[in-house]
Amino acid sequence: MEKYASVKGEQVNPGYDGSLDEPPHYEETSFSGTFREVRHSVVSVFGHDTLDRVPNINFYRNPGSVSGHRAIRPSLQELHNVFQNGGLVPETVDEPAGSDGIPADMESVTPEEQQAGFVKFGWIKGVLVRCMLNIWGVMLFIRLSWVFGQAGIGLGIVVICLSLVVTSVTGLSMSAICTNGVVRGGGAYYLISRSLGPEFGGSIGLIFAFANAVAVAMYVVGFAETLVDLLKQSDAIMVDEINDIRIIGCITLVLLLGISLAGMEWEAKAQIFLLIILLVAIVNFFIGTVIPATKDKKSKGFFNYQASIFAENFVPDFRDGETFFSVFAIFFPAATGILAGANISGDLKDPQAAIPKGTLLAIFITGVTYLAVAICVASTVVRDATGNVNDTITYHVICNGSAACQLGYNFSSCATETCKYGLMNNFQVMTMVSGFGPLITAGTFSATLSSALASLVSAPKVFQALCKDNIYKALHFFAKGHGKNNEPFRGYVLTFLIAVAFILIGDLNVIAPIISNFFLASYALINFSCFHASYAKSPGWRPAYKYYNMWLSLLGAVLCCAVMFVINWWAALLTYAIEMFLYIYVTVKKPDVNWGSSTQAVTFINAVNNALTLSSVDDHIKNFRPQCIVLTGAPRTRPALLDIAHSFTKGYGLCLTCQIFVGPRIEMLQEMNEAMEWNQTWLNEKKRKAFYAAAASSNFREGAETLLQASGLGRLKPNTLVIGFKRNWRTADVTELQNYVGVLHDAFDFEYGVVMLRLSQGLDISHIIQAEEEMQRLALEQQALEVEEVPQERGKWFFRSRKSKQILTQGSVNSPQSSPATKVNQREVEASTQFQKKQGKGTIDVWWLFDDGGLTLLIPYILTTRKKWGECKLRIFIAGQAERIEQDKAEMQALLAQFRIKYINITVIPDEYSQLLSLADFPSWKMFEDMIEPFRLHEGAKEFASADTQKKEHSWKITDAELEMLEEKTCLQIRLNELLQENSRAANLIIVSMPIARKGTISDHLYMAWLDILTKNLPPTMLIRGNHKSVLTFYS
Repeated sequence: MEKYASVKGEQVNPGYDGSLDEPPHYEETSFSGTFREVRHSVVSVFGHDTLDRVPNINFYRNPGSVSGHRAIRPSLQELHNVFQNGGLVPETVDEPAGSDGIPADMESVTPEEQQAGFVKFGWIKGVLVRCMLNIWGVMLFIRLSWVFGQAGIGLGIVVICLSLVVTSVTGLSMSAICTNGVVRGGGAYYLISRSLGPEFGGSIGLIFAFANAVAVAMYVVGFAETLVDLLKQSDAIMVDEINDIRIIGCITLVLLLGISLAGMEWEAKAQIFLLIILLVAIVNFFIGTVIPATKDKKSKGFFNYQASIFAENFVPDFRDGETFFSVFAIFFPAATGILAGANISGDLKDPQAAIPKGTLLAIFITGVTYLAVAICVASTVVRDATGNVNDTITYHVICNGSAACQLGYNFSSCATETCKYGLMNNFQVMTMVSGFGPLITAGTFSATLSSALASLVSAPKVFQALCKDNIYKALHFFAKGHGKNNEPFRGYVLTFLIAVAFILIGDLNVIAPIISNFFLASYALINFSCFHASYAKSPGWRPAYKYYNMWLSLLGAVLCCAVMFVINWWAALLTYAIEMFLYIYVTVKKPDVNWGSSTQAVTFINAVNNALTLSSVDDHIKNFRPQCIVLTGAPRTRPALLDIAHSFTKGYGLCLTCQIFVGPRIEMLQEMNEAMEWNQTWLNEKKRKAFYAAAASSNFREGAETLLQASGLGRLKPNTLVIGFKRNWRTADVTELQNYVGVLHDAFDFEYGVVMLRLSQGLDISHIIQAEEEMQRLALEQQALEVEEVPQERGKWFFRSRKSKQILTQGSVNSPQSSPATKVNQREVEASTQFQKKQGKGTIDVWWLFDDGGLTLLIPYILTTRKKWGECKLRIFIAGQAERIEQDKAEMQALLAQFRIKYINITVIPDEYSQLLSLADFPSWKMFEDMIEPFRLHEGAKEFASADTQKKEHSWKITDAELEMLEEKTCLQIRLNELLQENSRAANLIIVSMPIARKGTISDHLYMAWLDILTKNLPPTMLIRGNHKSVLTFYS
């Protein structure tokens, strides 16, 4: 059977993927069931019964899938352990959602009755039509003739083709991205965020949604201006031109909002209607070019297709300070709109197929249309015309070589005075050329309204997807959808308000280049996403669309960035500034999402390459840094040990917090696997720059040995063991103590440096954590009971519930304060967090008694460079001889000066240890004797045979011979403790050279007694012993 891991009371099924796309984040929920329901049956595969399943798409679905049930394949433990258990083969039962610890709304598919009401579009109605309507804008009917008048046919074609290159490359990149997995709602935001991560996606998503909202105002104002021009011609102005534009704009916006709120189906019908009008208008223009020109049209510059006009208009004629780039900047926004279909990706039947097909075909059709219309109008209309039917050529007038002159009209006056007609002067050229002028006006209305409607739908959809991901928590209110299509009504209202604001007060001439740059920024990131994903070479990058190239995508990104500056340099800088600000904001907030972005893949590649590069370089003393294995157990149970190690490794070296699971291997492996992710998450949440590692073993020493040998990667390999002092060594089991001291021996054998921390209150607070969790559990149960009582007598029980809750809270906080045990616990908690606080002015006393390569001096120096320890100064204590104290001090001063390590004092401790030998009645010696008494063999007071038997049976005990042989070293530890108490009692931290226990010479209990008596009754103390290889140098 599959047993779900239990972490802090929550059931976690390892079969489920936590990095979901839809919904992207779920709150964790506790469930009472621990075991998934199974039944003992088998499935026949290849002629025999087996628990293994054949590959099936349902095994690969995410929870919350709307396209089918998520099936759970047999776990590896079920397949691996079942025959060992000697039982029948279990099979997962197809059970209702929620029965296996997953909330029903996550695992269940959408109800059939709701599925029946979904409105999903195909690639034509959903993508092709929308993109064509958005690309065919006002430019087609009003400004295209002016563009070709300025740039000429030759450069005009270059302008259109360059725009098509940018949009086509972006379309290819988008096609690759959206065919690399299931596409949900959110359009450009979804594609960018899932490719580059929430930082890029969150920043571009917000400005892209805002750009669409403001674009609604721009298109509506364009419609209103055209309508007001008609009213002006009819002398039907209501108030004045500006206020008429505002009134008509607001009324139009209300009508468009009504269509949008009616649902996507109505909006799609409106788009089809507007497309028909637009197509009729375009056809009407082409028909008009072949209808013979009247005298009135000829006077306005229209002469049907003429080779002379084509030749004259082929070359550029830039006027009024215009250049190729300024003309390009005016035209390029007309080529945008390629994301109109992608923006409603959540409403498409098959986004993976529809977006590439519809978008690329729309780019092709609209590009051909722009080229055809532009070439036709530039081949039939001259640049300048007076509009006077009497400006014909008389017999005595000599032609100046112009096409109009050759066709019988004299427009030479336009060289000295401004004319109203021609490509350069009349924005209504297409209306004049067309077969029926009002149809062009209708086409203009259709182009503006369709673009406005598309933007009005796109902005809320993109914004809703952004809010659903909860990247900006303050905007989560807008994530809620309504109705059968999950319509973002709140987003519609917000978009409406933004558009109205810009219609009423916005200077659209200033806003327009910013909006164009916002769209271009999203295009650039789409191209860069495709390049980045291809560059990362992640195995998950397998787009079904193969007609793309990573370098072409990079070129597209560069072109988009260049076009941003061509359009408007200050708008480009403003766009980059806004995007950078949002990127930093999202990075700092660190949203709890994981989408497997290419940024993660590239980070991994860079890490591997850097590690390989580092491995090819030999170590150097100048680059040495402590890289620590910290035996914390579960990291939160020994916070002081983690904090002190983190203090000198953060930003300097590697820190591995390690836990050893001691017990039967199978049970411990399961427990270890359950703890891995949770503990690493805890470290990340506490902002500890450390990794969590664990080992399962039958005893503590074997597990530690495994970690010491196997941890690390190349040069990123630990070189220092950080361990806590075993406070209970006198009451611990003999084997347990032998394993503990054995770890120290192993560390020295593997040439590790060793750091041992001792706090007088102890390091382990696991018992306090367990007590707090139990109190919280009881409090939650009590609150649940009180909530159940509220409905019985609402008024009476309401106040009673609040009162009892207060009593419960006070009881859990106040009542233990009177308990002596709780006071002890509070002192332990305060001691365990003391290294998390800023250390005040004080000293770090370094007792550098033995040269171990410099680690005893390097670690305290690193601590003084930390912000929390910055006010602490180093005091150095060294051993010396009484007759040469000043000389020893001068030598140490010279050495520290060479090492460039600052200190405030050097104290030389003279050789006074012999005094203690004749003072066996000193309290400290008596304390030591009492400490080791339970572990002494006392073989000298027994008969030889009895003593020999005792030695064999209790080989771990301290013999009289051993104690006598090591009496001088024992006295050294006792005397050092006295000196430490005399000189360093007020220090913030004491660092002492660790005595080494020679293997086979010193018993484990005697060695622990040395360490105990050396560090007893002192402030926080670290015993340090390097591996006797230099870690300090004075060479440059």
